Amino acid sequence: MTRYKELDPLLHSQLRLAVMSVLMNSESAEFTFIKEQTGATAGNLSIQITKLKEAGYIKVQKKFRGNYPQTLCRITQLGRERFEAYVDSLRDYIK
Repeated sequence: MTRYKELDPLLHSQLRLAVMSVLMNSESAEFTFIKEQTGATAGNLSIQITKLKEAGYIKVQKKFRGNYPQTLCRITQLGRERFEAYVDSLRDYIK
């Protein structure tokens, strides 16, 4: 019997996986862009971004653009490694 790799529970959430997918394909992304891409509510997205940040998978930078607050998210090296490992584990399930 084949033993499957355990899936990262942090990335197994649909919204957190979507956030990581967006960030894997860009140097950084604004909160509003991620919100548009994922279709998430601002509150739910904020909670999921905080979880990814606390795990060290992403970095969050808050600043102002003119008079408006701006939140930028970037994937960390750890986040990139964990995302790639998650995808590899999924490939094992598909085989």
